[in-house]
Amino acid sequence: MNALPIHIKMDVIQTLALAAVVLMVGISLKRRLSWLDRLNIPAAVIGGLLCSIVFLTLRDRVVNVEMDLTLRDLLMIAFFTTVGLNASLQLIKRGGWQVLVFFGLASLLAVVQNLVGIALARLFHLHPLLGIIAGSVSLTGGPATSLAFGPTFEQLGISGATTLGLASATFGITSGGLLGGPLGTRLVERYRLLKHSPRMHAPSAVPAPPIAPEVSSVDNGSIYEEGAEKSDVLRSLMIVAIAMGIGSIIGKWISAKGIVLPAYIGAMIVAALFRNLDDRFKFIHLSPANAEAIGNISLSLFISMALMNLKLWELVNLALPLLVILLAQVLITVAVAYVVSFHLMGRDYESAVMASGFLGFMLGTAANAIACMDALVEKFGAAPRAYLVVSIVGAFLIDFTNALIITTMANLFK
Repeated sequence: MNALPIHIKMDVIQTLALAAVVLMVGISLKRRLSWLDRLNIPAAVIGGLLCSIVFLTLRDRVVNVEMDLTLRDLLMIAFFTTVGLNASLQLIKRGGWQVLVFFGLASLLAVVQNLVGIALARLFHLHPLLGIIAGSVSLTGGPATSLAFGPTFEQLGISGATTLGLASATFGITSGGLLGGPLGTRLVERYRLLKHSPRMHAPSAVPAPPIAPEVSSVDNGSIYEEGAEKSDVLRSLMIVAIAMGIGSIIGKWISAKGIVLPAYIGAMIVAALFRNLDDRFKFIHLSPANAEAIGNISLSLFISMALMNLKLWELVNLALPLLVILLAQVLITVAVAYVVSFHLMGRDYESAVMASGFLGFMLGTAANAIACMDALVEKFGAAPRAYLVVSIVGAFLIDFTNALIITTMANLFK
């Protein structure tokens, strides 16, 4: 007589504890396996995927695990609220016209990714929304956006949307990590940009850290001004909570009008309003550094918790169409980075570095972009303007507008 699998139901605290363990495993593996670090795959993705593979192996054979994911949604909204808190118009002005042009190009490509995905999905007689999932949701958006929008697309009838999005995001991160550096190197060599590189004027000097003054980037891609006050964490938490509360009210009001949108949109918009009003009037004294820390913690635990519950078996029937769509997306993104981004941003050494970063975050995350640019500046010399522009656009601006692009197109093609 065959023994039935054991069923384990984890409460919210046990689920959080497991997510922390999974995250620790991912951090440890990333430190031990250098190729994972080079590809810049987030530790939460590594640990979460490993956990989901283990659960898949044990499913219906040994043990079935059911988790209380209440905190997952809370952490997701908290993270995107901190993205809104980083959406400062002052930073945009600091980058000048190149930030606006670069931002416009990135937003346009996000739309193109969705249109290409929709067209190819229809070619395979699939729902057009699947093309959006394999478009800007997973590529421009990365793992966090894929996991955030997954439940929304599942409500619209796309079975396994969360799993499809995460698989596509992982493919994109890997592709961007592998291609970003070589693309920038090819541009430098083809257009003979070495004479414009700072390294040519100081061949023996060790290049300074390639982060623009007063700007620092972190693993989830947001940025903050160095030297900002970091002591008042409680106030930052209260601001995040208030933005989430007001955003929830706004989100429910919009949803009542028949518009489909993820839970975090309202909070992100309110947070952006808070940030820019505070930049002008200094009435709540926001600490971008504290918001950054809250966002990092929320994102890492959110991704770990979401990936633990991935239903990998849902990928089987869509493997071939998904692969075709993603390969087409990679080719188009490489072409735009190589031809359009490089020429539009000035055809100089810094433009080549920007093109490398553009490919990195349009196929994965802002951390991907930084890693791609690091490979170039270590070889050819510093590019501070490129780091400033790519950090501002890839860190928060594109996440902000991509969410609006996805929401609009999902409602058009639902």
